[in-house]
Amino acid sequence: MKISLFITCFNDTWFPGTGKATVEVLERLGHTISFPLEQTCCGQMHYNTGYQVEAIPLVRRFVELFEDAETVVVPSASCVGMIHEYYPKVAKQADDQQLLRRVESLIPRVHEFSLFLTNVLEVEDVGAGYPHKVTYHPTCHSLRILHVGDAPLRLLRNVAELELLELPGAMECCGFGGTFAIKNAETSAAMLEDKVNRITETGADTCVAADNSCLMHIGGALNRKNTGIRTMHLAEVLASQK
Repeated sequence: MKISLFITCFNDTWFPGTGKATVEVLERLGHTISFPLEQTCCGQMHYNTGYQVEAIPLVRRFVELFEDAETVVVPSASCVGMIHEYYPKVAKQADDQQLLRRVESLIPRVHEFSLFLTNVLEVEDVGAGYPHKVTYHPTCHSLRILHVGDAPLRLLRNVAELELLELPGAMECCGFGGTFAIKNAETSAAMLEDKVNRITETGADTCVAADNSCLMHIGGALNRKNTGIRTMHLAEVLASQK
């Protein structure tokens, strides 16, 4: 299968290793990856902070770049949630029926990384090995918009030598929420404190998630508290060899 990678602007800027890991896993499974260099932002940050009109050109840009792709894989549940849930709303707000039709045609071909592996490729063992104690934080967008369910957990359970530890209160938000962490810093910090304490209690040495935005938030607190616990995107764990 020929797969187009949308790395997302957040990953491209701060966590390019996640994009490389995604490619490594998919190529290991025998697929060909293309990476449109002209890709930019999905527009989620603009849309969620009230700049919905400003998000329209970004939606158009994404559609123009990927509408001919056989399949688009994205290592970010948050961005896929934006595409699936809000792109039709943006097109309607733009009063552009042609854009709406193009969006609706493209959406079924845009997949979050873990759901693509488990639901489309029907693969749960990607040949990975990671000899560490791991706990998994399900991000809000993956839970409440994409409904990824246990797809990431099924993938982690098939990683050789990995010990998966249950995270108490896993479904609670880490407090990031994009600009929420900036506009509501005290509330965000309190939520983060609870999440980090729960992660520490598991005894894990690695916290894994499907969104680097949340991992950046969590990782900063883990580092400031000198816990020694690292954060890793799911793709990076799955790219690790046995």
